Amino acid sequence: MVSRSQVVLRCAIGTDAMFLAELWDTSLRRSDPTVRLADVLTIIATAQASSVQRLVVAEYDGQRAGAVLLEVTTVSSLNLEAAVRVQSPTVVPALRRHGVGRALMEAALAFADEQDVASLATAVGSGARESNRFMARLALSPMATYRTAPTTAVRARLRGQRSAATAAGSSGRQVTRIVAARRSMRRTRAAR
Repeated sequence: MVSRSQVVLRCAIGTDAMFLAELWDTSLRRSDPTVRLADVLTIIATAQASSVQRLVVAEYDGQRAGAVLLEVTTVSSLNLEAAVRVQSPTVVPALRRHGVGRALMEAALAFADEQDVASLATAVGSGARESNRFMARLALSPMATYRTAPTTAVRARLRGQRSAATAAGSSGRQVTRIVAARRSMRRTRAAR
């Protein structure tokens, strides 16, 4: 059995940038690697300078094993209750099931206690079955489905729906006119 004492947590530093860029590959914006690395360096610097953010790196047996970005914010833009957002708690695949994820979530709890915040919030990819199960075991339940799409795609779909609705509306009116004309013809025939 592996002891959790092998997991060491610390605040991220500049030399962690490459590791974090690789670890959070699917969470960062799609861009060339130099822009992504610059983004991670900005995230590290912002967390270091902030009293309401903390970027935690987990090490397991001396090697980087995972990370999480913690931030005091509100539950949502409409629900202004304070919460610690547990952003992208991620563990290196080879080191999963070694207590690293649990240690990252314990760091989130400690940060929430320091900030006097009573709630945690996190986002997990809808297809990340193992991550969703892990969060559910820790009592984090789904609150909403967060969806994203490029504005060009949404605009095209809205135009397509508008065109379809317009076409359906005009064909629907045409059917109504045909039915009304047939009724009128029946009434005329019946009156003769």
